[in-house]
Amino acid sequence: MPTVDPLQEHGAFYRSYAAVLRTKPGRWIGINVAARVDPLLLRLTGGRLGVGIVFPSANLTTTGAKSGARRTSTVLYFSDDDDVILVASSFGREKHPAWYHNLKANPGAQLEHGGRSGDYRAVEVEDDAERDRLFALADRIYPGYADYRERTAKIGRRIPIMRLKRV
Repeated sequence: MPTVDPLQEHGAFYRSYAAVLRTKPGRWIGINVAARVDPLLLRLTGGRLGVGIVFPSANLTTTGAKSGARRTSTVLYFSDDDDVILVASSFGREKHPAWYHNLKANPGAQLEHGGRSGDYRAVEVEDDAERDRLFALADRIYPGYADYRERTAKIGRRIPIMRLKRV
């Protein structure tokens, strides 16, 4: 996986695109369009094209918690040393994303970006101080994570953070 430095400064286009996605129509596009077409678009274009084109994204393949079937989702990610960090925000909805449940049941996963893939093992970040540190970094990758935390706090859902280590 390409390393993604969450402290990197972003240009005007990146910031503008993030602002659009934080709107109600932008969130709808994320939920109803990007989540459905990005896995295929990223695979077909070697990671060069997707709805969230400016954001660091990868295809995450997990094993279904109930079905045992392989499932692929596109996720935003960033690097923390040698690890890959995923935020299970599900756009601030009331339920965790399916990939989170899959990783909890079967922590082995594959990440693919730009035609390259690797095997990883996931563990949930539980320590509050570490979660705060990682959320501060995640907010630099996509400021909408702050909106999602606010939305889920109102309904009593705590957004999980997953740390993936290469195996």
